[in-house]
Amino acid sequence: MIQVEKLTKDYGPRRAIDQISFAAERGEVIGFLGPNGAGKTTSMRILAGYMPPTAGKASIAGFDVVDQSLEVRKRVGYMPENVPLYTDMTVFDYLKFMADLRHVENAAERVDEVLEMVGMLDRADGYIEKLSKGMRQRIGLGQALLHEPEVLILDEPTIGLDPAQIHEVRSLIQEIGKEHTVLLSTHILSEAQQICNRVLIINQGHIVAEDSPENLQSRLTGAKRVVLKVAGDEDGLEKIVSAVPGVSRVLRSQDGNLEFETDPGQDVRPAVARAVVEAKFDLLELRALGMSLEDVFLELTREAPAPPDIDEGFEEDEMEEEQEEEGAGE
Repeated sequence: MIQVEKLTKDYGPRRAIDQISFAAERGEVIGFLGPNGAGKTTSMRILAGYMPPTAGKASIAGFDVVDQSLEVRKRVGYMPENVPLYTDMTVFDYLKFMADLRHVENAAERVDEVLEMVGMLDRADGYIEKLSKGMRQRIGLGQALLHEPEVLILDEPTIGLDPAQIHEVRSLIQEIGKEHTVLLSTHILSEAQQICNRVLIINQGHIVAEDSPENLQSRLTGAKRVVLKVAGDEDGLEKIVSAVPGVSRVLRSQDGNLEFETDPGQDVRPAVARAVVEAKFDLLELRALGMSLEDVFLELTREAPAPPDIDEGFEEDEMEEEQEEEGAGE
């Protein structure tokens, strides 16, 4: 359904995405993860036909996103992070208007179906300007579903929702993903873990990892993290543990416990235990921890320097908006 080959996008001197490649098939829910400015939104906008790439190729259902953009748009439902809504319209009228723009057959009936899917049927006659952020998000999801797209591209779909609404939207995405292709970006790592078949982690415009959440964890959990507790004074303990072969890093957890990470495929707990006891410490606990998807994410995106020639805090969206304004003035 989605095929991306060496996709690149430049904003002046800044390269937002750099030759990224991936594929997604029907029946997959793909999570797109990365820190702010990593290139997630740029990638999704290119796939939705919102903007062209600088180089590389991308196709949806076999249609090129540049040369066959109209065919792509027929097959894609796109929900941006900030959904553009006509706030002076009612919920029903807005969705009916969007359905008519897409030439949806039996538009009124389809709008009712979508309103029921996103839990907004009882708000059909309410004006959008009176609705909360969460309800506006659901309207945005509804407009993306109106034409029953083969591919659904969702940028932060659960932002602003309350816990009950988040649960409903996640369940809906999982259901849609059984028959369609869903690509979603999220900052909620537990969300990706719960609903995605596969995760792409992007950092500084590069895909740095691609696998199922479980496999990503197991790959980095080869580098195990271990909690170490001793009785009494811990003075000098970090130095002793750091000197044990196979220990890659020693750190303190948020609750103050000493933890260490090991090189992949090694279990150095016996060696650490011997070193601790020989140093006259009373060993209380030596317990291996599994790495969460959050740990994996932080490990893969650690120590990312600021892009050159760009002021700090100059976010990706701001650059895009500035380019669009320049283009409009030409």
